[in-house]
Amino acid sequence: MSFNKFDFISSYGSFKQLPDTSFPEIVFAGRSNVGKSSLLNKLMQRKSLAHVSSTPGKTATINFYGDDKIRFVDLPGYGYAKVSKSEKQRWAKLLEGYFNSDRNIKLVVLLVDMRHKPSVDDMDMAHFLSHNNLPFIIVMTKSDKLKKTAYNKRMEEVKHELEEFSNVAIIPFSSVTGEGIDKVKREISTAL
Repeated sequence: MSFNKFDFISSYGSFKQLPDTSFPEIVFAGRSNVGKSSLLNKLMQRKSLAHVSSTPGKTATINFYGDDKIRFVDLPGYGYAKVSKSEKQRWAKLLEGYFNSDRNIKLVVLLVDMRHKPSVDDMDMAHFLSHNNLPFIIVMTKSDKLKKTAYNKRMEEVKHELEEFSNVAIIPFSSVTGEGIDKVKREISTAL
């Protein structure tokens, strides 16, 4: 499946502004600076359709991309410490509003930085998705930043860290080398 005809559609800072959900939605969630924009750009075969920021916590809106059939939904990154408490609360309401507004969610792509143990926020999101019976996969980003020995060690550790989600596809991904992109596309195509 090709997503290279996708365009940016719109951004929403409040869940009350969200458009209807007639389109199937593939949702991208993860910590700030985990690489959501890089994955989206790789999937859509565009260099900068989704803005890649060097400053974490910049995506404060829900961003929609798509064509006349499908929507990719980029959620604000969670867990960034340097954001004000009121901004964190606004983000939480935005995410809660999104997930509780009876969307046509076909798959959630949960991104986790492969170099580190999943954070409390990552585990909370995985538990939330699982508890709410939302289909999801886990994409381990920045795989190219690990040397082979460290890569293999992390893959073994991930099996234990995420063992309660053993029925969920776990895919190492690199926006630099393209590792995992075909697997992610297959998972999305299957979900659709």
